[in-house]
Amino acid sequence: MHNEQQQQGYTESNQMGQQQIHAAHSLLEAHNTIGSVIATIEQSLLYENHIQDQRLMQMAQKQRTYLQGLYNTLVDTMKTGQDPAVPTQTYNMMESTNAVFGMQPGAPKSPADSVQKINDECVSGYLLSGLKAIATGFTTAAIETTNPVMRRIFADSVPNIIEMAYEIFLYQNHNHYYELPQLQQMQAEALQNGFAPMQGNTTH
Repeated sequence: MHNEQQQQGYTESNQMGQQQIHAAHSLLEAHNTIGSVIATIEQSLLYENHIQDQRLMQMAQKQRTYLQGLYNTLVDTMKTGQDPAVPTQTYNMMESTNAVFGMQPGAPKSPADSVQKINDECVSGYLLSGLKAIATGFTTAAIETTNPVMRRIFADSVPNIIEMAYEIFLYQNHNHYYELPQLQQMQAEALQNGFAPMQGNTTH
């Protein structure tokens, strides 16, 4: 009798394991990560009222549309554990990839003290922060997610989120919101030449 109960318990446990498509930690990680996608989509809607630059508006709307599609893809696979109806899409930037180096003189910055002072510089910074959070969350989730399809979606989406964040960075840079100071030539060369290659067989 005892052996029969053990066997029944093993069978029920095995069947439950086969029905499960995510480990507990994977579900919790996915919930947090998808939550950051939701937050970024919703915050983008709030920020639109403060955008003055039409180019930033187009960028914000394009990125939100992409995130909405990605959200649906994630939810689809989270529910089924299978390939989603709409696979991961590639995000293509609007901005030129040429960064502007140097700094221009300007007044010191301080936080806005009224809603009326929220401008394109503020909004682009908020959007960039949201994308950084998503990229970090997706990377962490991809390392430990147990469902192979979900893991692949997280991993495949990271380059697209990076592309979106870099697009915002370039927008800020081209508008002198995010300036790029440079070292003196001797200092830069010293850092560039600060490492020597290893000798011997070092294939990679």
